[in-house]
Amino acid sequence: MKPIAKAALVIMVAALCSIAFAPAARAGCSGSGDSVPRGLMPTSTARTGYLPASFALRADDSDDASIVGLWQVTFTSKDTPGIPDGTVIDAGYATWHADGTEIMNSGRPPITGNFCMGVWKQVGRSTFKLNHRGLSWDTSGVTFVGPATIKEQVTVDRTGNRYKGTFTIDQFDTSGNMLAHVSGDVTGHRITVN
Repeated sequence: MKPIAKAALVIMVAALCSIAFAPAARAGCSGSGDSVPRGLMPTSTARTGYLPASFALRADDSDDASIVGLWQVTFTSKDTPGIPDGTVIDAGYATWHADGTEIMNSGRPPITGNFCMGVWKQVGRSTFKLNHRGLSWDTSGVTFVGPATIKEQVTVDRTGNRYKGTFTIDQFDTSGNMLAHVSGDVTGHRITVN
């Protein structure tokens, strides 16, 4: 291939990748149990529709389902002292990027710090671990509470449109002392163009 044609091909692929993997939002930066807007609650309607080529699943179930994409997520408590099982801890939108990073737009009020970021890696067939960090503020948005760590392990189902797994949230104060530990289940429904 001629150098000019090769350079043009590289530029075109880079441009397409920058469009295909533009950052979107993700949910669940909460450790405080703030109320979740009704529109972010999961629905029973299955998410179906066109999936871009980067999300396409092969018919052979030995292939992995991709985590890359935009997801509506819900965190519910389980086995956490003082919080009834099934309590919605947070809900919102999460984007898992192909480069191993992730961003979440939580259902928490923006003044309390509702965006947070993480890194992920694949740990098994269609199974992924996420280490996610957020900054928490009090309800006034004036006083910094401290950092929070959210860890997840999720498995994408064979359709590629849903995942489920577990999470923990550890909320720390500004000196690094743990203020709260919450655990439970996390579910995700893929958002598609249809």
